[in-house]
Amino acid sequence: MTTFRKRFLIGVLAAGLGAASFGAYADRGDCGPMGAGFGGHGRSPEKMAEHFDKRQSELHDKLKLNANQEGAWKNYMARIKPQEPPKRPDRAEIDKLPAPERMDRMFGFMQENEKRMADRIAATKEFYAVLTPEQKKVFDEEFRPGPGHRRHRG
Repeated sequence: MTTFRKRFLIGVLAAGLGAASFGAYADRGDCGPMGAGFGGHGRSPEKMAEHFDKRQSELHDKLKLNANQEGAWKNYMARIKPQEPPKRPDRAEIDKLPAPERMDRMFGFMQENEKRMADRIAATKEFYAVLTPEQKKVFDEEFRPGPGHRRHRG
C-alpha cells in the first residue's frame, strides 16, 4: 500500500471511531453542563449565574474602569452573559433519523455553538480595545489557562 492510502485509511478509521464514541457519550443521561457527568459539579443554572455575576464583579473591581469605559463594560456584559443552553433534541427522534441526517443535525448544533463563541470573541475584542495597557494585563491574567489558574484548583 502507498503511504497516502495507509494514512487515508487510518484517518477514516479514526473518524469512524470518534463518531461512534461521540454517540455513546451523547447517550449518557448524566452528560452536559448541568449533569453530574460534568466534573461532578451538577450546578443549577441559578448557581452558575450567581458564579458568573460574582466573577464578573471581581473582574470589574480589578480592572478599575474609568467613567468612559463603563459603557463598554455594560455592553460587553450584556453580550457575553450566558444564555439558556439550547434544548437537547429528543433522543428517540434522533435515533429514527438515517445516519447522514443525524450527522447533519449534529453539524447544525456545532455551527450554532460556533456562532455563539464567535459572538463572545467579537464582544471581548471590542471591550479589550478600550482598556489601558495595565488593564489589559489584568484582563489577560484573569483569562490565562493552565496550572495555578484559579479554575484549576484541586
